[in-house]
Amino acid sequence: MARYDLLLQGGMIYDPCAGVLETGDIAVKDGVIAARGKALAADAETVMDVHDCIISPGLIDMHCHVFPRFPYPHGDSLRTTNAEEHMFRCGVTTAVDAGTCGWRNFGDFKEHVIDATKLRVLAFIDIAAKGMHYTASEQSVSDINPGIAAAVAREFSDIVVGVKSAHYWAKPEDAAHPTWASIDGAREAAQLCRKLVMVDSIPIAGERPYPEILARLAPGDVHTHVFAQQFPLMDAEGKMQPYMLEQRARGVRFDVGHGSGSFWFRQAVGCFEQGFWPDTISTDLHHQNVTGPAIDLLYVASKFLAMGMPLTDVLYRVTRAPALVLRHPELGTLETGACADIAVLRRREGPFGFMDCGGARLTGDGKLECVATLRAGEVVFDPEARSMPDWRSAPEAYWKAPGLLRGWTLWK
Repeated sequence: MARYDLLLQGGMIYDPCAGVLETGDIAVKDGVIAARGKALAADAETVMDVHDCIISPGLIDMHCHVFPRFPYPHGDSLRTTNAEEHMFRCGVTTAVDAGTCGWRNFGDFKEHVIDATKLRVLAFIDIAAKGMHYTASEQSVSDINPGIAAAVAREFSDIVVGVKSAHYWAKPEDAAHPTWASIDGAREAAQLCRKLVMVDSIPIAGERPYPEILARLAPGDVHTHVFAQQFPLMDAEGKMQPYMLEQRARGVRFDVGHGSGSFWFRQAVGCFEQGFWPDTISTDLHHQNVTGPAIDLLYVASKFLAMGMPLTDVLYRVTRAPALVLRHPELGTLETGACADIAVLRRREGPFGFMDCGGARLTGDGKLECVATLRAGEVVFDPEARSMPDWRSAPEAYWKAPGLLRGWTLWK
């Protein structure tokens, strides 16, 4: 009997805690990382040669939307994606749904997606009762119930990472729609359940200015869509606004949340060149942006490579950084004993173009692509068939492919 189930042999192991890439092997047994080091014995049922690849912790997309309803019902304001179809193929092993569901429909989400997929799915619960599928709920102050939202978050505390405030349009002339109802409701709920807040809130000059949005967040809370065009990150001379640095020093976290309209190179590059980098890189993936401009987490991450961010810093922002922001330190690591969530990546060299949400282009000299994905030790994506035997020596009656039933006898 083999000592290991699987051995990843000869890759460049990315250690997010040390921030280094070092050549080595990783062995997997019973869904966890059993050993890590150089020249491990090839005593495994499956040996994958990954000498030309990066072995990274499974990626974490901490802002996406993965509760689809097919066919899309009339009036659905957020057409979302199938988790496994879009995440495994880009190395994502943990998807964090950012408020698709609220406290009223979270049970459906858990039953039909979270409990039914191999992908690890965590979630922000929306402070609006029915979440982001329903525009009317997002605008209804009566649907904002911090006590119930916190109770649902506590009931599913292993899944819910925080509370989301999104898309609430304050109406200053309407006393029934207070300016801060959604953000303050989310913050109250988060305090009750001891979770963090993620805010997606457009500034309204004079009533809900961006500096005050940030000031209402607690240390550890997340502002997503940071590089959207509507946020005044820089002054008229292109210099970083001091309050951005002050809020970061206070502990507010800034997430990319790319989306269909929330990432502009003119914002991101200007901040990047002044040393203001996002804390986490995420997609805000949904049906309307999977073919562009977001596409997937590796495509978004590659934009930061193109801007000049070192590879280890890019990888940190899609692995260890989101794990720590979400208060799940067991994720985003390749330490012995950790769950064997692994992304095998390749960095391709050459000129590649990348789009932003305004239809503009930036050219870089490389991009990241996924070679294989392991979720809890199982190979769930392997387009180059590195985990499979050559066809000339493969057993005739054994079908072994990632993500499929194994051991079936095939009809001849």
